[in-house]
Amino acid sequence: MTAAAAGLARAVLAAWLGLLLLLSSVAGQALVPGVMIFGDSVVDAGNNNRLPTLVRADFPPYGRDFPATHAPTGRFCNGKLATDYTVENLGFSTYPPAYLGQEAQSDNRTLLHGANFASGASGYLDATATLYSAIPLSRQLDYFREYQAKVEAVAGGGGKKLTSESIYVVSAGTSDYVQNYYVNPMLVAAYTPDQFADLLMQPFTTFVEGLYGLGARRIGVTSLPPMGCLPASVALFGGGGGGGGCVERLNNDSRIFNTKLEAASDAVKRRHSDLKLVVFDIYNPLLDLVSNPTNAGFFESRRACCGTGTIETSVLCNQGAPGTCANATGYVFWDGFHPTDAANKVLADALLLQGLQLIS
Repeated sequence: MTAAAAGLARAVLAAWLGLLLLLSSVAGQALVPGVMIFGDSVVDAGNNNRLPTLVRADFPPYGRDFPATHAPTGRFCNGKLATDYTVENLGFSTYPPAYLGQEAQSDNRTLLHGANFASGASGYLDATATLYSAIPLSRQLDYFREYQAKVEAVAGGGGKKLTSESIYVVSAGTSDYVQNYYVNPMLVAAYTPDQFADLLMQPFTTFVEGLYGLGARRIGVTSLPPMGCLPASVALFGGGGGGGGCVERLNNDSRIFNTKLEAASDAVKRRHSDLKLVVFDIYNPLLDLVSNPTNAGFFESRRACCGTGTIETSVLCNQGAPGTCANATGYVFWDGFHPTDAANKVLADALLLQGLQLIS
């Protein structure tokens, strides 16, 4: 397909999506009954606030640009996550609550449009989450079973419709590499990056099959980002500070993983003809933001806003971190690992077009 044809196809898809959104807004309802979110810190909306872990974001300056409250929520961002924007794009006026949060635990009715089960530092390997006292994906699946029982108690038969027609978003894998494989000499000695990617495909498949077994039929799984472009990766693995280019060997590991993820997803779909399973390409949209920030209105794509803009993440990104920028809207990265609110908006728009088949 030529670039012009690809651009026309995207324009047609965008127009169709815009029409769907317009019709849903006129009807006063969302495009799907709910959204269920699983995975790591990229999509964690506050579950880690309730855990005895250092991987948390329930303190300033996290959340300083979050609408209305301008207060930390547990999101690893200055404001909204890409999934928050996605939920808005689908026509919802509220976000799926963190399942372990006080709101969800005290009132089951808040769960009637989905829930967020994600946990910062979780990965496809349960061992990754265990290292940081996070919630592994296997436990997130257990919480989803518990969630279904709670919804059934307040929605009756509507619970099955919610389960089967909701969109499921899964974001994992980065922590398996950056917070486990790359810093674990035993893993590096035991597996090449290619072999490690193969290792992750089994728990990925098990998790998706688990969701399917519980009734999920519309699942979107994010690819790995360009891990070598994360400011912390450049600082820790680039051999000299965070001001240079991306670490190509890490980006290559992302591409290897993403190729295998596509193949594993295709294998799952072949087993289940009624399953809509989409791999969201986060790699190329984020790489484009890093490589060509001014095209999208950004001016800083190498250094993060928080602190020195290199390794500060979680407890290192705190109110006392020197150098934190006053306005993050021109920055692609908020901390050493996570995009800003502004970048998340751009990424969410790209993912929405990719996931059109999930709502059609």
